[in-house]
Amino acid sequence: MAILALGVFVVLLSGGIDVSFGAVAIAGQYVAVNILVGFGLDSIVLAFLISCLVGIFLGSINAFLIHYLKIPTFIATLGTLNAFHGALLAFVGTQAFNPGQLPKSIQTFGLFKIIAINRADGTTYGLSVYILFLIAAILIVWFILRFTLIGRGIYALGGNRDSALRSGFNIWKIQLFIYCLVGFFAGIMGVMNVSTIYYSNPSSIVGGELAVIGAVVIGGARITGGSGTIFGTMLGVVLINLLKKNLILMGVPAFWEQFLIGLIIIIAISATYYRTKSKMGKV
Repeated sequence: MAILALGVFVVLLSGGIDVSFGAVAIAGQYVAVNILVGFGLDSIVLAFLISCLVGIFLGSINAFLIHYLKIPTFIATLGTLNAFHGALLAFVGTQAFNPGQLPKSIQTFGLFKIIAINRADGTTYGLSVYILFLIAAILIVWFILRFTLIGRGIYALGGNRDSALRSGFNIWKIQLFIYCLVGFFAGIMGVMNVSTIYYSNPSSIVGGELAVIGAVVIGGARITGGSGTIFGTMLGVVLINLLKKNLILMGVPAFWEQFLIGLIIIIAISATYYRTKSKMGKV
């Protein structure tokens, strides 16, 4: 969730919204697994490469629809959410891959720990290699937003599109970069997901978009763009996961989880709106 949330954070910062990242993640993962299994290949590096390339390609489609066809970001990505997933099922397939069919490198990667401790009963626990991917993603986004021209363009676009255009920013290049970045992160997350559960299903990730968007909004990212922090986004991810895990421990039905996340999003957006209006002296 954290890696996907970073991509969603950048989109919200630019004043847009992307709900297609779940379909992009599962498309990248499932295409990568099909190619590896179909050609008898066994390389986790190749799996990441294929998945990320698929993610970047699908992200560029989102950018094209939004910029050149002038489709609102929510409508465009809601459409591509269904289009990408439907195309995956229609043209790639619906077969699920169980642990016995997956390449060994994918399963080994999921078990790899940078710090491992053995319990007395022989089981092992420790710090997963996934933390390195999260740290790298955080540093990439931080560097882009803090030190690059395109990072300033993202903030400018989220603040006011017309002002960003008059300031000389290339809106097409900024939007292409944003949605390709989301696709890139979704591609990474897709392979991490299959490495975690040892199961590749063409529908396993689609449907969890609300929790990711909720984490970013709870973390303080303004839904209208131009404001938000990486730290707040990560804090939102932690809060959403704590909520979900505690509901499970309490035996609360799953549908209450969706209700509470939706309610939290409404409260967070309302609070942000009220705070913004208060600063402008309109409340």
